[in-house]
Amino acid sequence: MGIIALGLNHNTAPVSIRERLAFPTERLGAALQALTRLPAIEEAAILSTCNRTELYCGTRVTGTDTLVDWLAEAGHLKPDEFRPYLYTYADTATIRHMFRVAAGLDSMILGEPQILGQMKTAYQTATEAGTLGKTLGRLFQSTFTAAKKVRTDTAIGSSPVSVAFAAVRLAQSIFDDLNRQTAILIGAGETIELTARHLSEHRIGELIIANRTYDKAHALATRFNGFAISLAELPHHLARADIIVSSTASPLPILGKGSVESAIKIRRHKPVFMVDLAVPRDIEPEVGQLRDVYLYTVDDLRNTVEENLKTRQEAAKQAEEIIDIQVAHFLSWLRVQGASDTIRDYRQQAEIIRDEVLQKTLAGLKQGQTPEQCLELLAHRLTNKLIHAPSIQIRQASMTERHDLVAAARELFQLQDSSIQ
Repeated sequence: MGIIALGLNHNTAPVSIRERLAFPTERLGAALQALTRLPAIEEAAILSTCNRTELYCGTRVTGTDTLVDWLAEAGHLKPDEFRPYLYTYADTATIRHMFRVAAGLDSMILGEPQILGQMKTAYQTATEAGTLGKTLGRLFQSTFTAAKKVRTDTAIGSSPVSVAFAAVRLAQSIFDDLNRQTAILIGAGETIELTARHLSEHRIGELIIANRTYDKAHALATRFNGFAISLAELPHHLARADIIVSSTASPLPILGKGSVESAIKIRRHKPVFMVDLAVPRDIEPEVGQLRDVYLYTVDDLRNTVEENLKTRQEAAKQAEEIIDIQVAHFLSWLRVQGASDTIRDYRQQAEIIRDEVLQKTLAGLKQGQTPEQCLELLAHRLTNKLIHAPSIQIRQASMTERHDLVAAARELFQLQDSSIQ
């Protein structure tokens, strides 16, 4: 059985194609079962995220046309509409690809950890759908082992490489315990969403989303157990904020020195950590002159991110070496499975011969043959039956000058060279 990966991701396909070929969670189980009903597919799993859709299959054939047609039907597209964006891997290349994906080496943000969780979800879904067999099941376990080793043995995930994550990490260095702090996020775009997610993951005490459009703020706040306010309400809440992160498209500053100074007085000079991720700036530069205010701009964090990205790129080189070793381990396991199948088949064949000879021997006993005669016949028949097929194959190998096969037979049966006295 071969192992094939077929998919597309953020590097190869536009979002208009990716969203058509994404599989919602509620559809995955049925999709997997439909996939394994294809005659060529023995095992299957599907990884579907906002950035990639990949099919992992144990298959009896080497081509991918059947998978492309199935994917086209599932996404209600014509194959030619998405075929140029596809990539395929087979066997060893599939193994390496899955290891790299789980380790974050193929992600939009190098080393990001979320993909490993998504890979585990793909495994769990396929397990529940009953579409994983011995090979793909073991491959997923090896994938998780490789990703864990990359994460523990390298620095690929130790430094933030997005300004949102860098802002949260900096907040942690100022406040020991984020679950006692209140954060106000100004805006409702992608950067604020990322910041909200990171703060939520670090168990922020209270989260407030402020935006010009209240409905957008409310939708985002609901996802992260926060609450929403309009920009007009912002001055009334500033004194509550220990952390303020702003990222809007406003052409003019949203927070001025006067409003922040008033909030500081109400707070009795408790420190405030502020990050302005907007260009042009949302927070007047003069705010940074206030005592008890720690103000950082996007440039301050960008320098940190660039340094951290270099660290991750160096770590990625080490990660590739780890993956090379883990791929070799899995290939070794695969080779052993091939030998195991041969041993099992050989044993079954020997047991059939044994039972057949035993039945004839027992019949001889019933017909009055002596035990000695029966034992001699059993030994003779069993020996002849067991060596018959190998003897023919060795003779045929010799006739066709397959000396390698003859030598292998001598090694396999541990035969001594009769010419050596």
